[in-house]
Parts: sequence; structure tokens; C-alpha cells
Amino acid sequence: MRLRNPFVMESGVFTTNYRDDMAFHYPMLAKLRVAAIMLLLFLLPVYAGTYLVSIANLVGIAIIGSLGLNILTGFTGQISIGHGAFLGVGAYAAGFITAKMGLPFWIALPAAGVITAAVGAIFGIPSLRLKGLYLAIATLAAQVIIEFVIAHWDGVTNGVHGMFLPAPQLFGFTLDNDVSYYYLVLVVCIIAAMFAFNLFRSRVGRAFVAVRDRDLAAEVMGINLFKYKIMAFALSSFYVGVAGALWGHYLRIISPEHFTIAVSIQYLAMVIIGGLGSVMGSIYGAVFITLLPIVLREIAGLFSTYFPNIETIILGLKEAVFGTTIVVFLIYEPEGLARIWQNIKDYFKLWPFSY
Repeated sequence: MRLRNPFVMESGVFTTNYRDDMAFHYPMLAKLRVAAIMLLLFLLPVYAGTYLVSIANLVGIAIIGSLGLNILTGFTGQISIGHGAFLGVGAYAAGFITAKMGLPFWIALPAAGVITAAVGAIFGIPSLRLKGLYLAIATLAAQVIIEFVIAHWDGVTNGVHGMFLPAPQLFGFTLDNDVSYYYLVLVVCIIAAMFAFNLFRSRVGRAFVAVRDRDLAAEVMGINLFKYKIMAFALSSFYVGVAGALWGHYLRIISPEHFTIAVSIQYLAMVIIGGLGSVMGSIYGAVFITLLPIVLREIAGLFSTYFPNIETIILGLKEAVFGTTIVVFLIYEPEGLARIWQNIKDYFKLWPFSY
């Protein structure tokens, strides 16, 4: 039985056909909620200032990269601390294609993803033999090697001098301001999220989850571990490469210090705080980590009138707050913000009953 009244609370979801069973959101209330969120996102530049739109651009790019890392770490169980470098591969690949080869951005964007996917697949080869801490160290080697290549391959990356990227052009429009770029990031972000949602309803996505849960049992069932582990690295790197291309063309200047191990740790924090193995968790984590330093800066500015030195103190504690947040989530809610939000929704579904 389906709920026909969109204004009643959901007390259960029951389906009577396969089409409804496979749908993302079959209750009318859920469809209306998604439509309202989409409308608000597309109208954001109308009611928000340029500053908020610029933050939204950074959040959207972080969401795409976070989705990629969650596919690898959250859904396939392959840890990586080299995604900051893969972000750099995507940014420099897109920059080389547009700035040095003169090709259009709509070619550079997917090409950057494909190039990063190839690089990620190469560094994912050790995943067949290595797990856990050993695999983490192998991906750390990827971070160090790629950073070295970016800093010393002057003919392609301009080395430590960095690279200037042109404003992207699509269908005759130059995306040289925050508002126009926002719509590009939003569309790519929606496509990335929809693909990730559908991936884990497919044969490939279920194989990823089987590898994560018990790789030996998955192999006994006929799942090719090497194939799916390399595929997970390649797909994850594709996402991060696209995020890097968007990020590079948004800032218009890139250099090796933008893609250090600190960036890799930030992306790991996004998936841990947001929720491992959750598409929505990737989104929550990216929003949280991107906004955390901005919120701290605003708090420091708010109290700086009464406490002149507080801005220096709070900004100096930014890394400590960042680390403490990760530890708190690991101890008290390992499933991250996605689980917290699900618990809140479950509470109101059952209210006023507690069972």
C-alpha cells in the first residue's frame, strides 16, 4: 500500500510492484522534498550573495571528490591516503589540455577524469596483495611520487612556478564568474551523485560491497578480486580527477602546494565524518569539512571586538578542532553524520512512540 496523501508522516513504506521497489523515492513526500531541494539549489544565486555562491562552488567540488573516495574506501574497503595527489593529476591534466594544447574545456573535463583513472588504476595494482595499513602506505607512496612529478616535470606542469588556466568555455559561454561556474559545478555534482546512487544498485556496486565485507567469500562466489579492486581505484580516481579539473579551472592557478598530503587527510576526514559507505554521508562530510574553517573564522571575527587576540587563538586552534572532531566521531558515531540524520528521521517517524 502506498501513501497517497503527501502531508501525512511516513509510518512505513510498502510497495506492490517492481518499479516502485527499484525507485529512489516512491513516497510522494520524498519526491516533493527532493524537488524542493533541487529548486532551492538552482535558485541559490538569486537569493544568495556572491560570497555564498563561491563557498557553494567549493562545497560542490569537494562533494564530487568525496564521493570518489567513498566509493573506494567506504564501499570497497580499500583505504587510500593519496587522493590529494590524484586531485592534482586531474587539475594538471585539464590545465595542460586547455592551456597548452588549446582544446576546449568540455573535452578537458572528462579527459582529466580518464587520465586520473588510469593513474589511480596503476597505483591500485598493489591492492590485490596488500590490505589495511600496508595498502595505506602504498597509496602514501603514490602521494609522494605524484607530488615529486608535479614539482619537477617542468615541461608539463611548469614545476614549482605553477600553471595558469583559462576560464572554461561551454557552448559559447565563458564561465568566468562565481554564478556561471556554480551551475556547472551543480550539474556535475548532481550527475556524480546520481551515478553513485545507481552504482550500488548494480552488479558492479554489489561486487564492490562484497569485496569490502569479505573478500575471500566474494572470491569463492566467483567475483574477480583483481578486476573489481582495480575498477574501484579507477572509478574513484575518475571522480577525483573531475573534481581536480573543476577546482583548477575555478581557481585559475594551480601549484604543487595545493595537492599535499594535508588535502588527502581532509578528504579522508570527509568520508569518515560524513559516513563510510554512504552516498549522502559523502555530501554531509564534504559540506562539514569545507564549512568548518569558514565557521571558525566567522566566530573569531564575531568576538574579536571584545577579545582582540581571540582571532589569532581560534585560527591557531583550527587544526586542533579539525582533529578533535574526527576523534569524537570515531568514538561516539563511527557511522558519521549520515547515521545521525537517519536517527533523527527515525525518531520523528516513530514519534510519539519510542519503539
